[in-house]
Amino acid sequence: MDETLAVRKLDRLGLVLVAAGVISTALLPFIYVKANRIAAGKPMLLTQLLDRPSVIALTLLLVLTALAALFLRNAALRLVISTLCLATLIAAIGLVATGFTPPGSNAARMTPGGGFWVLFAVIGLVISDALVKIRLKPWMRIAALAAYTALLAVFLASGLLDSLSILKEFATRSAQFWTEAVAHMLLAFGSLVIAILIGLPLGIVCFWVPKLRAAVLQGLSLIQTIPSLALFGLLMLPLGYLATHVPAAAALGIRGIGAAPALIALVLYSLLPIVANTVVGLQGVDPAVRDAAAGMGLTRRQILVGIDLPLAFPVILTGIRIVLVQAIGLVTVAALIGGGGFGIFIFQGLGQTAMDLVLLGAVPTVFFAFSSAVILDAVIDSIRGTAA
Repeated sequence: MDETLAVRKLDRLGLVLVAAGVISTALLPFIYVKANRIAAGKPMLLTQLLDRPSVIALTLLLVLTALAALFLRNAALRLVISTLCLATLIAAIGLVATGFTPPGSNAARMTPGGGFWVLFAVIGLVISDALVKIRLKPWMRIAALAAYTALLAVFLASGLLDSLSILKEFATRSAQFWTEAVAHMLLAFGSLVIAILIGLPLGIVCFWVPKLRAAVLQGLSLIQTIPSLALFGLLMLPLGYLATHVPAAAALGIRGIGAAPALIALVLYSLLPIVANTVVGLQGVDPAVRDAAAGMGLTRRQILVGIDLPLAFPVILTGIRIVLVQAIGLVTVAALIGGGGFGIFIFQGLGQTAMDLVLLGAVPTVFFAFSSAVILDAVIDSIRGTAA
């Protein structure tokens, strides 16, 4: 009976996370020691590095974090322990990489292995679970994101992680990295703005005209079923023809390859969530509120601007959140047709069998998508809380 009660007290999510952490530590390499950027490298398990003080400290904190995830009910204390463990994990990978790098070597590459990334994800989920249980207010969630971003920035600025392969790739491509970062954000946010300008009025029209609604939503749903590469390919031919025969279009930068087909494809993919959420949001407004406003003499436009859209805004913003996260990810594929962005590093790395270069494009993409989702979720919850 006592054993049954003890098992029930275990945190189920914590049990899964701890199991994943233990398995990854035992089976997956913590770091790869490579002679150069394309070499296979020598895998090193975390257990093979226990002669290093940083790894000993990390191991102790991993055990403490595992116990906290399994048994500790105090979410704030669990957050402190897991955050300290995350900081130690980042410091340990930097110190281990520095220790394995030959003095003065520019060719050697120290790549974080699967064990590191799984531990990073597991600790991140423990932190996320603790933050959820603390029930932070929306602005506090944004502050937490800023705090963890600042923690990462401190490690990067300190030079502790400079021996890692991803930062060596960044050092040789820093100018290009920031150029592609700007291109990535311009494509993602530019397509979002255009999709809002088109999708919001279209959603309003679909709400007002039910007969049009089904046709529009089915058409936009059909676009969603087209693979991104296929859609880019379909756009290349007409845009290339337009650029060849219309000089004004070519002067505006409209070509068969480049940013133009990427932007159009992203806008097409973005329309369905915005139009659908606009319709759903407007349908969710209490008809009695509209009737009362009409009885007061308000016009249809005044009811839309003053009542419908403000009440439907949280639902519409949820669609915008979906679109932004989706666009940040899809821009990486646009690199295949010259659209720019972080995808350039991903596909260059795949072509050169240089996984460190792949990480240089993938890691910031994931970071920007995750940050955008957290910020917009906080804004949505804040608006809903104010409305309530």
